[in-house]
Amino acid sequence: MASLKEKIAYALGDAAAGGITWKIMSIAFPLFFTNIFGLTVADAATLMLVARLFDVVTDPLVGAIADRTRSRWGTYRPWLIFGALPLGVIFALLLYTPDLGPAGKRIWAYTMYLLMMAVYTAVNVPYGSLMGVMTEDDNEKNQFSSFRMVGAYAFGFITLLSFPYLQKLIGGSEAHQYSVIGAIFGLVAAVMTLLCGLMTRERISPPRAEKFSFRPFGHLFRNKPWIYLTLAGVCSNLFNGFRYAVAGYMITYCLGGDVSAGRLIINYTVFMTFGEVTSMIFGGLSPAVTRWLGSKKKAFSCAAGLCALSSLAFYFIPMSPGYIWVMILIVVLTSVGIGIYSPLLWSMYADVADYSISLHGTSSTGLIFSSGTMAQKLGSALSGGLVAVLLGVAGFSSGTDPQTGLAVVSISDIGTVTQMIWSMFSIFPALFAALMLLFIRIYPIRK
Repeated sequence: MASLKEKIAYALGDAAAGGITWKIMSIAFPLFFTNIFGLTVADAATLMLVARLFDVVTDPLVGAIADRTRSRWGTYRPWLIFGALPLGVIFALLLYTPDLGPAGKRIWAYTMYLLMMAVYTAVNVPYGSLMGVMTEDDNEKNQFSSFRMVGAYAFGFITLLSFPYLQKLIGGSEAHQYSVIGAIFGLVAAVMTLLCGLMTRERISPPRAEKFSFRPFGHLFRNKPWIYLTLAGVCSNLFNGFRYAVAGYMITYCLGGDVSAGRLIINYTVFMTFGEVTSMIFGGLSPAVTRWLGSKKKAFSCAAGLCALSSLAFYFIPMSPGYIWVMILIVVLTSVGIGIYSPLLWSMYADVADYSISLHGTSSTGLIFSSGTMAQKLGSALSGGLVAVLLGVAGFSSGTDPQTGLAVVSISDIGTVTQMIWSMFSIFPALFAALMLLFIRIYPIRK
């Protein structure tokens, strides 16, 4: 039986990865790269698409290698212990804007982004796999998964809510603000990742193939539960990816900038914070909701349906700052569904790993859990790239002034751009949530 201390320690791993580094990369990077760093829309789209698609290939490889790791710290924990510092340092460098011309900036952005994706994979794939060897109890797996999601959403809430206030406190140019914020959050993420690796335990040693082989990769594509769950995971990350990637543009261009509500500054990070705290609460309630509905599959289906309907409803809200609280209400409602299904996704990967062992006799836990981060990065790659491409199609362009080295933005038709942004926060996510529901309905494991 795992202690509360260990469950909290496990939560720190996703608080660092999902709540800090990935959250900022998802919500801040599209706007940061075009409006602050100074990449063109085409460069930003290519960067997010190519770098993350490259990482989609490396995820299963890291999972397979991690499955065969032997050390005094165990199989998966050493990846967290020794990957913590590189994760924090490279994240900080990624948010730094060097004093270079357009070509130099492009090289910096691509280099740092590829390095960040590589180190994120090296830490996060073993972190997800760790849950598969911490306990055999299905209910306890749900608890670990729930703690993981609460940790991610709790620190996502802290990160996004503090962002505009940290910017104000730091002062100076926006590029300077992002650089300092990157250093602060990079340090916090590194410390939490290290603590997760040091304070958790690996209790299970499932049968493993000692020699590296491509056979387990072939097994995946004959594993129907894995196929449907991974497709649902890709749709889940497309759903979230569009919403987070476009939120900054929506506040800036559809609502005319930050909205003041009393003493509260509602910028794009604070706007999404309301969803984070809701997801945190319902992530903690997810095991209870699952027990009440009778199965993970049914709970996931209900949550996905709620996300589809509430996202569609957002489209019909008037595009005006006066309706900011109506928008926030719909975001909160959507986040109820996200909070319920997010822990279930990782718990269901544990079920798929158990199913694979029963079929093939050896463990591919790391490889199967790598599918979760693979789906995350594929969804984020496609959503981030498509957001930039669709903005360009609508008439949005950006780049770096070769004389001043500053970012410049131009818009040919503001009406077309704002309508595209609004649709990318509502209609597009609704479509992906509906596809996610479809894949879960045909997912064959009925736990």
